[in-house]
Amino acid sequence: MPDLSVNIAGLHFKNPVSTASGTFGYGDEFRDFIDLARLGAVFVKAVTGKNREGNAYPRMAETSSGMLNSVGLQNKGVDHFCRDIYPRIRNFDTHIIVNVSGSTVEEYVEVAQRINELEKIPAIELNISCPNVKLGGMAFGTIPSMATEVTAAVRKVYKKILMVKLSPNVTSITDLAKAVVDGGADVITMINTLLGMAIDAERRQPVLSTITGGLSGPAIKPVALRMVWQVHNAVKIPIIGLGGIMNAADAIEFLLAGASAIQVGTANFIDPCVSIKIIDGIEDYMNRHKIESVALLIGALRTE
Repeated sequence: MPDLSVNIAGLHFKNPVSTASGTFGYGDEFRDFIDLARLGAVFVKAVTGKNREGNAYPRMAETSSGMLNSVGLQNKGVDHFCRDIYPRIRNFDTHIIVNVSGSTVEEYVEVAQRINELEKIPAIELNISCPNVKLGGMAFGTIPSMATEVTAAVRKVYKKILMVKLSPNVTSITDLAKAVVDGGADVITMINTLLGMAIDAERRQPVLSTITGGLSGPAIKPVALRMVWQVHNAVKIPIIGLGGIMNAADAIEFLLAGASAIQVGTANFIDPCVSIKIIDGIEDYMNRHKIESVALLIGALRTE
């Protein structure tokens, strides 16, 4: 049996496949479909300081080879998460990693401090890259100095593994990656959605209430792969790659480009069992190619 386990900043993952924040709820919604214990990790939906109602409807739209969303980080706040959600998911037999978001540095710090107290949460994913909120979010994720500032502020109060999720909506992804490394990030996750829009030509109006939203799905995979490869060659910390991963072949491409693990996002909406199929597909690939450890695939792209 090939070894699918990976070590990411000292955290042992039983395999490199996890589910992306915002596409898998809190994990328990999928218990009827898959054995959550088979996943490397579950990245739960964003948690903010206070209750957020999200953006007005319509806030999702199908596009060619993908989808647009403008949900706006809807959640009931960190108090609700700690009191009502955490007890429900704390005993999952896999890593539970919380996506932390906010509109100000102070809000990010507040949420990170609260999550730091939860024994069964080994890491957070700092979401400085959401294009669907008017304050914070993408502002922190597109200006390197601000990315360093918010990462460093959270690093001072968060004592476990700090992952930072990068926005692709930048001129230089490597500059942004270096900025969060300077701020104290242990791991980079990338990429979040690309900013896009859809228009209803018959009504001559935008499809989304917010006009623009985040594009995900297969359409963004080539951009995500390119950025993972660039960042892998620019920084020394591990990368968790995502962006249009629909099957095992897609996941293996991200590993070859330099990701130590991957997240499955939009594909969960099409097939709730897809993450398990990807795990099995990676194992099959390793058997066919006689690869003993998945670690041997990480960054193994041949460019010459």
